[in-house]
Amino acid sequence: MAYLYFSLLLLWFLAKPNLGDAQLDDKATLLAINAEVGGVAGWGDNRTDYCYWEGIRCGVNHSLVERLDLSRRMLRGNVALISSLKALKHLDLSYNNLNGPIPSAFGNLSDLEYLDLSLNKFEGSIPVELSGLRNLRSLNLSNNLLVGVIPQELEGLAKLQDFQISSNRLNGSIPHWVGHLTDLRVFTAYENQLVGKIPDNLGSVSQLELLNLHSNQLDGPIPKNIFVMGKLQVLVLTQNGLTGELPQEIGDCRGLSSVRIGNNKLVGAIPRTIGNDGSLTYFEADNNNLSGEIVPEFASCTNLTLLNLADNRFTGIIPPEIGQLMNLQELILSGNSLFGDIPRSVLGCKNLNKLDLSNNWFNGTIPNKICNMSRLQYLLLDQNSIKGEIPHEIGNCVKLLELQLGSNFLTGIIPPDIGRIRNMQIAINLSFNHLHGQLPSELGKLDKLVSLDVSSNQLTGYIPLAFKGMLSLIEVNFSNNFLVGPIPTFAPFQRNPSSSFQGNKGLCGEPLSFSCENSNGSKADYHHKVSYTTILAVIGSGLAVFVSISVVVLLFMMRERQEKAAKSEEIDYEETSSLPTIIAGNVFVENLRQAVDFDAVVKATLKDSNKINNGTFSAIYKAVMPSGLILAVKRLKSMDRTIIHHQNKMIRELERLSKLCHDNLVQPLGFVIYEDVALLLHQYLPNGTLAQLLHESSKQSDYQPDWPRRLSIAIGVAEGLAFLHHVAVIHLDISSCNVLLDADFKPLVGEIEISKLLDPSKGTASISAVAGSFGYIPPEYAYTMQVTAPGNVYSYGVVLLEILTTRLPVDEDFGEGVDLVKWVHGARARGETPEQILDARLSTVSFGWRKGMVAALKVALLCTDTTPANRPKMKVVVEMLQEIRQK
Repeated sequence: MAYLYFSLLLLWFLAKPNLGDAQLDDKATLLAINAEVGGVAGWGDNRTDYCYWEGIRCGVNHSLVERLDLSRRMLRGNVALISSLKALKHLDLSYNNLNGPIPSAFGNLSDLEYLDLSLNKFEGSIPVELSGLRNLRSLNLSNNLLVGVIPQELEGLAKLQDFQISSNRLNGSIPHWVGHLTDLRVFTAYENQLVGKIPDNLGSVSQLELLNLHSNQLDGPIPKNIFVMGKLQVLVLTQNGLTGELPQEIGDCRGLSSVRIGNNKLVGAIPRTIGNDGSLTYFEADNNNLSGEIVPEFASCTNLTLLNLADNRFTGIIPPEIGQLMNLQELILSGNSLFGDIPRSVLGCKNLNKLDLSNNWFNGTIPNKICNMSRLQYLLLDQNSIKGEIPHEIGNCVKLLELQLGSNFLTGIIPPDIGRIRNMQIAINLSFNHLHGQLPSELGKLDKLVSLDVSSNQLTGYIPLAFKGMLSLIEVNFSNNFLVGPIPTFAPFQRNPSSSFQGNKGLCGEPLSFSCENSNGSKADYHHKVSYTTILAVIGSGLAVFVSISVVVLLFMMRERQEKAAKSEEIDYEETSSLPTIIAGNVFVENLRQAVDFDAVVKATLKDSNKINNGTFSAIYKAVMPSGLILAVKRLKSMDRTIIHHQNKMIRELERLSKLCHDNLVQPLGFVIYEDVALLLHQYLPNGTLAQLLHESSKQSDYQPDWPRRLSIAIGVAEGLAFLHHVAVIHLDISSCNVLLDADFKPLVGEIEISKLLDPSKGTASISAVAGSFGYIPPEYAYTMQVTAPGNVYSYGVVLLEILTTRLPVDEDFGEGVDLVKWVHGARARGETPEQILDARLSTVSFGWRKGMVAALKVALLCTDTTPANRPKMKVVVEMLQEIRQK
């Protein structure tokens, strides 16, 4: 027994020095890694054990490094040395700027269980050496630039539970071995170039919970085996070429919450077993060839919030059972062959905010109680055979944003009650019906409305002067009615084409080609028709308006005099007895906290002399701290101050955005809140904005043309936006004024936090104020009032055109109604060459510069296509511009 004890003791002594050597090796490796990636905050401090350095966790008794988390640190450089940490079980390098091939040496980390390399710029193929990670449970290579096929050698990763390779450029087919992974729970490979069929064995031996393969080129049927284990929760297969029917086995997944199978070539009926999926909240199967009737079994999915079956071949009526879906928010059945009445039972869906039944064969009437759905925002019933009158009760739909009733058989008058829907923004379309009577002047109260179409009806009388109250109006169409009299002088009317007023024999004035003096019945005759009561009313109103204006002018003059007096006193805020009370403030970067003085920040924004830029949503000030640190302080304008009432939500959003690491994004460093004002703190960038570089610096006598610099700026802006889209952030105001330049002219996209602060709950912004700067706003915004990723691409295209032409997005030289985009797109019709479009100071320097600029011009033309679906994604824009730089 004593001998055995002695032997064990001896072995312990022999092992201990080896452990010490290994510890020294790990520390040396970490120091070497630190040098390679440009420095990790807190690493290399000899006063602390390396096991306590940030992002590091060691094993039992603080022996060897087992966990390394270097995510979201803007790292770049060679990370192959990490493979020397032999005890590593968890490695997270996500959200960085790492590039080059994935180090094949990572395959030597035999104990590794978790590997996340997502959201970097790794390129090349997936290393086959990763097959050596036999203990790996989670592998995430998403959002990189990887190419090639999914290696067959990875079938040895038998313990894999989470396999994510989405948003790369992988091609080939999904290997059969993926279906053999018995522990697989999550498989995502969306946004690649994968072809072929989904393996029919996928899910047959594993308890698959999430499968996302959208935006590939897959074909063949949806395998029934993905449902047989009954554990599937999320299925996303949109935008492929899948065929066949939706398997009956879909009903076996009682925990299934989301099904997205739109934009494929699926046929057949929806299985009635869908009613077994009690957890279903989202069912989207639009743009397929599905047929038969809409199954009433959907009513059993009581948690359903969205049902989208648009653009299929469904027939029959809407099942009345749909009205039992109390949680339903969007019912989209457009583009089918449905008929009958709009079921009164649907009015029981109290949470419905979108009802889209357009382009069907509905032939009943609009229910009088349609507004019982008190949250309704979108009512789209156009292109049907709906008859009867528009109910006066439509005015009770106070939250309505869009009303589409065109191309039906509606009769009667336009209810004046529509004027009570003061939230109406996107469009009112009543065209191609049999409506008669006069245009109700009450519509003039809709001051947020963008589009009004009442064409092709039997309307009579004058266009009311009260319509001048529609201050947001962009598009109108009064054509093909029986309207008479002069077209009111109102900019939105005169800016629309004459075709919007044609077909009314009694209308005259701009934009029609004949004036009211030359029309049938002279101007004098027209005036004789006006009653004396009307004349007296007009005179009385005019006097009242004159008196009101006089009072307002006097008050304005008094206020202006007071403001001038206040400015002349040159009040020094540093000498005043008190500053506004600061409610809250924080600096996210630890080593800057001592250098930032909140009072100095507030003082700087109280002086106009410190203002350096003025954007759509904010004004920016230069603030010099007592410590010498210079900050750019963004003061949110009054339209955005409602966020102060949601202070905690705002702070959480800012903290989250401060962790979005990308070289081409301006990150918030902190914030200050006082009274109803929010101040956001940013790094001060000395070279100003891209707009200043293009439109001010280029006019200086010492200007030096530099196309490579401009191309680098264009690529940097594109990369920043592509990253935002990857993390589901849509920018609200892309313009050259919101692209800042650091000391090396590296571009940083600003205003990113505004997208989330205005509406943090949504990935796609929907706001009542105009989002964006004039000249950069995509054309579809006038109809949708939605800021989207394709809209961002359009705005970026305008910036790219600015870079290529050194022209402003809106310029009188283009001609009336023509902006930069229209001017460039119309060049061919004018017979102009690229030299007449491009900035000749750059394009004539060398053939290479000209070739690159012409190639970039083609990219800009794609980005500014009038059809959103035709515009490339930002990550594709990045790829095209990088190819130009490499040539």
